[in-house]
Amino acid sequence: MATTRITINNNGSTKIEGDFEIVDKDGNAYGLQGRTIVSLCRCGLSNNKPFCDGSHKGHFEHQAVAFELPPKKDA
Repeated sequence: MATTRITINNNGSTKIEGDFEIVDKDGNAYGLQGRTIVSLCRCGLSNNKPFCDGSHKGHFEHQAVAFELPPKKDA
């Protein structure tokens, strides 16, 4: 299985690279036309949601710095 890499970009999108499928809430796959890299909108301003169209430029600030999540809760 190929590795999938998800990168949270500063002040912008979430980039997904590798072997992946993106589906809607009903499980229907988006037609990615063979793309192995896409960027997803994080700001909510894209006219092409869930994909990024660059609308965030100058309107969205977030410095992406990795951190540890708290321990998983037992169910």
